[in-house]
Amino acid sequence: MKKKVDVAIIGAGTAGLNAMAQVQEVTDNFVLINGGTIGTTCARVGCMPSKILIQVGDDFHRRHVLAKEGIHKGDHLIVDVSQALSHVRMLRDGFVNGIVQDLIKPLGDKYIEGYAEFIAPNVLKVGKDQIQAEKTIIATGSRPVIPDQWNRLRDAILTTDDIFEQRQLPSDMAVIGLGAVGLELGLALQRLGLNVTGFDQLNQIGGLQDPEVNRAAVEILGQDFPMHLGNEVEIEKQGDRVKVISGSTSVLVDKILVSVGRLANIDRLHLERVGIQFDDQRIPSFNLKTMQIHDQQIFIAGDLNDFRPVLHEVTHEGTVAGYNAVHDSVVAFQRKAAMTICFTDPNICMAGATWKDVVDRRPAIGSARFDGGREKIMMRDHGVIRIYADRKKGKLLGTEMVAPGGEHLVHLLAWSIQQELTVFDLLTMPFYHPTIEETLHTALLDLANADEHKEPRLLGFYE
Repeated sequence: MKKKVDVAIIGAGTAGLNAMAQVQEVTDNFVLINGGTIGTTCARVGCMPSKILIQVGDDFHRRHVLAKEGIHKGDHLIVDVSQALSHVRMLRDGFVNGIVQDLIKPLGDKYIEGYAEFIAPNVLKVGKDQIQAEKTIIATGSRPVIPDQWNRLRDAILTTDDIFEQRQLPSDMAVIGLGAVGLELGLALQRLGLNVTGFDQLNQIGGLQDPEVNRAAVEILGQDFPMHLGNEVEIEKQGDRVKVISGSTSVLVDKILVSVGRLANIDRLHLERVGIQFDDQRIPSFNLKTMQIHDQQIFIAGDLNDFRPVLHEVTHEGTVAGYNAVHDSVVAFQRKAAMTICFTDPNICMAGATWKDVVDRRPAIGSARFDGGREKIMMRDHGVIRIYADRKKGKLLGTEMVAPGGEHLVHLLAWSIQQELTVFDLLTMPFYHPTIEETLHTALLDLANADEHKEPRLLGFYE
């Protein structure tokens, strides 16, 4: 079959579906092409199933503090890991099926199942079909990386693509890679009663750059499961188990969750036939504000470009790519303030510029520890926040934190950074008592006192 369309969208994940929504506003002459398992990364193997598992782990872990509140026999609670995993799949399948039923099925023959490849700059081949597209949007996503030298032990290795499909999990596991995903799942599995050991060749966890915040995060989360940092990791078969080696440390486990990064799904596309240039990471060079690849009629969106592989950024990119694909003039859209959340307990969060970005600028710094009244009431009184601002004007630059309820605090700061507010602007805002936000207030006061123009704008009572 040969078909001519205005727009071809390759990839039916979050970016592709949001691109499609924009395309549908202008033209009905498009196709959505998808190879592999249907369902977005978020709904199928990412955000949603991981947060369900984390919630179960946190609920079970709460039993350790119940006796302090006069709630007894919590130590008699047990968790059925197999049933917990079934619960994860049930809710996960509901999220995926909703996408399929609401967005994919109504497309009819506009949806094409199969892997696309370029055979010319504006011509795609999908199986036996040939599609000529005026504009193309690439939103093919990414997949977990497993180092080549570890493939010989593939039977003992799990990734996010298959861990949620397990009917049961062994008692002893290692997590290699303690970025956000590895930390989240490692902590969840430990709280479900497994013996989990974490490894990372870096000394930082959860993407943190600020040494003080990272030190606190390692100390706090290290009380949940041991972490071995700063050394290359090797694995080898030992009987029917696997030996994980890091420096002078070695641990025997039954399974390993590998979370060391993701690889863009672009190898099947044959982009070399289009004359596209790549960066050092084999990602096509593109404009971050238009999502256009060079001056070609091709746009790229989603976590395959590895800029900010989180859902709200992927949604933005898909929307921009879809808009520009159906308009004559390519428009540049402003990027949102950077924000990341690691759903550990406490949360690891960052917004705006990281410590690495600002350290050479000698920023003003405000900090506070989460040991206030509200945190003590919840028995979650641990963590630290650091906020960076321009030393001359007090404009907020960024923040890093390990904080109870950090997922909410980081939103407030990300919004403020995007609006280019100063520390003094925030100090005119109300802070209710007793809340976790009071600790944010303490950090802001500390930041204001580090600024060269702290008085009298600190009170913010006059225009």
